[in-house]
Amino acid sequence: MARIAVIGAGMGAMAAAARLAVAGHRVAVYERGATYGGAVGRYERDGFVFDTGPGLLHVPAVYRDLFVKTGKEPLESRVDLHQPPHDARHVFAGGADVLLPNASRGGVVAALDAAFGDGAGGRWADFLGRAGDTWARARRPLLEEPLTEDTRPLARDPYPALRRRRLLGGARQASTLAEIGAWELRVPGLAALLDSYARGYGLDARVAPASAAVLPYLEQTFGTWYVRGGVRELARALYERCVARRVEFAFGAEVVAVAEKDGAVAGVELADGSSADADHVVSGIGPRPPAGLAPWGGGNQGAPGGRPAQRDVVPGRFTVLLALRGARPAGTAHRTVVHTPSSAEEAAAVFDAGARPTERPTVTVLRPDDASTRPDGDHEAVTLTATVAPHGRVDWADGALRERYADVLVRAADAAVPGLADRVMWREVRTPAHTEAETGAPGGGVPAPSLAGAGGRLLHPANSTPLRGLYAAGGWSHPGGGLPHAGMSGALVAGLIVEGPAFRGSQ
Repeated sequence: MARIAVIGAGMGAMAAAARLAVAGHRVAVYERGATYGGAVGRYERDGFVFDTGPGLLHVPAVYRDLFVKTGKEPLESRVDLHQPPHDARHVFAGGADVLLPNASRGGVVAALDAAFGDGAGGRWADFLGRAGDTWARARRPLLEEPLTEDTRPLARDPYPALRRRRLLGGARQASTLAEIGAWELRVPGLAALLDSYARGYGLDARVAPASAAVLPYLEQTFGTWYVRGGVRELARALYERCVARRVEFAFGAEVVAVAEKDGAVAGVELADGSSADADHVVSGIGPRPPAGLAPWGGGNQGAPGGRPAQRDVVPGRFTVLLALRGARPAGTAHRTVVHTPSSAEEAAAVFDAGARPTERPTVTVLRPDDASTRPDGDHEAVTLTATVAPHGRVDWADGALRERYADVLVRAADAAVPGLADRVMWREVRTPAHTEAETGAPGGGVPAPSLAGAGGRLLHPANSTPLRGLYAAGGWSHPGGGLPHAGMSGALVAGLIVEGPAFRGSQ
């Protein structure tokens, strides 16, 4: 039985802790904050309940597997998973209003044909077919296998882009999501739809590799799921599973250094001057930890073999939590995406030098049909979210700017949900500055999933590190950000510790 210290109580770290405890190890989690969950937080007031992190779950199989492997109780016995009838309602600047069914390829085709003309749905279906091929090629190395020092296979884009001949000879192929929209989808509404998926994951469609096509493919193939009570309930269930497997938690316990002896970890040192011995240490914290905690020896400078870590701007999320008077109308879509009239303008505002809050952002409106999120049937809890430049590029600590930009999101949502603004009783505004303060993520950035292609630029550092016995889990390590990816990072770290360097992933 090995002694294992886990730094942080985020989802990836707890996923590793639960699996390691079941394998017979003694696991202790040290969390500097007062609670578990990392970015999967909750805000409660006057009977209203809101998620402050992700509000939806994709690829729930990752957590189903985790709960099956760590005990006799399946995931559904611990949380109430619900699949809304619709993936999302999309409201486009040109006036199109499309309600896409959940996990129904045929239904999506019909809805897109009705909105954008015959053939539009077929173009989207053909694109998803190519995205499915991409997923089949990249799934194991991107989710189920540890990242090796030789990442050259993942540097190549697996998306089977169409070859289109030019009038003056030669051929062209899409290498980015923006080019897929322009050259393969060739319908402005479809291109805008694809762009919104990229922006939702914090990716710039202008430069995101074509392999990012797997993101809409996963959502539309495996469906969009909601956890009743909010996604925070998933974090609660995972924490309780850890406790049931005798994982020890210490909250308000900030680890300031990893102790080293003879080229291997020896334990952790805490801010209060105490220390704890450990045979293995799992770091579940962000990419710029304090001195002595960086898994790769200095603030995410790269993975083994000198491969650079992700260098692009990592945007954050601007969120407005709305307490509304009046009942949620029957038939309301769980998720509504209000599209920007200018993807280029929004991309420049989020990713380019001179970043600024765009006046016309893409806004996601979450309106769960969940009695546990509101005081009674005469009220409604609604969450508005936009992807924005990180704190530092924009001063999100500026209270006047924060409130003005909250008005921008409310106006955008009100245009798609008439009367919403008039129903507001109160609101709570959260910015990347809040995220940075609570999670330590630089600028409050939210990491994107790892992606193949782009020369490996969108891969994250490996779970194993040059320091023997030190591992990394969570969204800032392989296989990147997002709830499913965090869960898989925990599985990979547990496999590497239990089986050693020969571990090649779950079968």
